[in-house]
This record gives sequence, structure tokens and C-alpha cells, in this order.
Amino acid sequence: MPMRALRFARTGSLEFLGVADVPVPIPTGSDLLVKVEAAAVNPSDAKNVLGRMHETTLPRTPGRDFAGVVVQGPADWIGRKVFGSGGDLGFGRDGSHAEFMVVPREAAVTMPQGLTFAQAAGIGLPYLTASAAIVRGAQLRAGETILVLGTNGAVGSAAARLAHRIGARVIGVVRKKADLSRAASLPVDAWIDLESTDLVTGCRALTSDQGAEVVFDTVGGAMFEACLGALARRGRQIAIASTGTPRVTFSLADFYHNESRLIGVDSLKWGFSDAAQVLRDLAPAFERKELPAPDVQVEALEHGPEIYRLIDAGLVRVKIALQP
Repeated sequence: MPMRALRFARTGSLEFLGVADVPVPIPTGSDLLVKVEAAAVNPSDAKNVLGRMHETTLPRTPGRDFAGVVVQGPADWIGRKVFGSGGDLGFGRDGSHAEFMVVPREAAVTMPQGLTFAQAAGIGLPYLTASAAIVRGAQLRAGETILVLGTNGAVGSAAARLAHRIGARVIGVVRKKADLSRAASLPVDAWIDLESTDLVTGCRALTSDQGAEVVFDTVGGAMFEACLGALARRGRQIAIASTGTPRVTFSLADFYHNESRLIGVDSLKWGFSDAAQVLRDLAPAFERKELPAPDVQVEALEHGPEIYRLIDAGLVRVKIALQP
């Protein structure tokens, strides 16, 4: 039986991505066949098609985050509403931008009650990345100050909410003053808009010149050195991206005199079990509304190639989930 899926057999251009009819996958062993009800689109999905993920094998159906219903597998899983992310979904195995997908049993997490499929699909990678960065990577503690770049983005807003739950003071960063209105609902204690002040000056002014114990750099590139300059003594900088050139320069003398620490985090290295545990731990917070349901815009699967192009061009300001 065929199904619809986004597919690409070559990398290097988003023109290689299209909608195709392919066979419904067959689960083996304890794997689950999931009827996909919603699958979020992330910037890394576009990068995948563009050939920037060396883990990818071809041909491939992309998509890292999913929410749906188990229709085949162990009896106690049939009919269960699940969501998930992580592992090699969309890279080494076919991902979620399709009508059906096969995932290992350990990748599936029972959906939080009260959330739609689209909302559950929108939790995955943003919260997985934020948790990997500030909880496991930086080991952020209550009472510390964290500076979050790109706070109004999916990962940045997740980081702000997780940091607030931990009990940290959150300083948010946006590029323009106009961006502040979109981020007004976030639990941020103070804001820096880079249109009005530079990052280091703004952070120092808000921390009595001490700097932030943790800087979550979601941008990289030209912002990398400024992030180091915003660190408190013995502060931890978490890098998850390299916008523009992957090569950066900074004063090594300033770095070691400040006893700074630099930590890289790559969500692609998180296996299914680790990713599922993060989402399983967070699910009760979404059920109790301690964490708000993501705001997700739903689009038909057939619009997927165009959504990929818009995301790659930086023209999308909301989380989008594809619905088969």
C-alpha cells in the first residue's frame, strides 16, 4: 500500500525535495508503526536536504519530530497517542514527514493530555536541544543568571522557560526592539535588544558588571566572541550553531584569564532513549500547564517543499507542523 511522503534522493538544493508515493514501512521486532498526525519542521530539516548533515543516507524521508497514533507493534502500544524526536530520524532512517513512520519502541513517549497532535509535535527538538544545552551541558543552577540569544525563537524560548523553572534569572536577547512584542509572554527577567545596545554592554549593565554565569549561544558566527565577553568569571558558554562561517576568532588570553568554559551541544548525538527520557520528564509539566503548549501553525504535507524553502530563507517566524 502506498503512502505520501516528502522524499529526496540527492542533496545540495531544496529543489531535490518533493512529495512522492512510497510503500508504507513495515515494523519488525518491537518497532512501532505510527500513523503520523503532525510532524514539526525544523531548520535542520532544510539543512539535511541541502547536504549539511553528514549522517544522512539516501534516498530519505526527512523529519525529526512527530506525533501520532501507534497502529502496529506490540499489543500494549496499539492505539496509543505518542510523540518523540531524536536518534537518526530523517538522517539514517526515514523520518516523520510522511503519512506513516516506523520508530523503535524506546523512541515513543505517551502524549501529554490536553495537547493537540500539532502541539505535541512542536515540543520535540526545541525542548530536547534546550534541555541538552542548559540542563545537561551547562548544569544551570537556581540563582544563576543565564543569557539566552535568540530568545524569541523555538529553542531560545524553550531555554528561557526551562531556566525559569530551574530558578535562574533569565536575560533574553533579540535582534530588534520590534521583536520584543512577540516575546512578551516569556518568563524573562530582563531584555537586551541588539538594535539599542551591544551584547556585552547590555549584559554587563544588567549584572552589575559581573556577566552571566551561563550564556546560551544559539547563533554562533559573529556573535560568538561577544558571548564570551558577556560571561562571568568561570562562566559556561554553550554553543549549538554556527551561523555564517563556522570559523570564529577571539582573544585566547581573555578566555583563560576569565577561566571561561566552552561547551558544544549537538542534538543529533542524542539517541532515542535519551531523547525520550527528556520528553517523558517534561510531559507532566505540559499537562499541568507549567509549560505552555507550543504555538504551532499546521500546513498540509503537500506544502512541505515550500515550507522548507521559506524556513531556509529565514522567512518563517512561527513553528510549523505538517499534517499528512
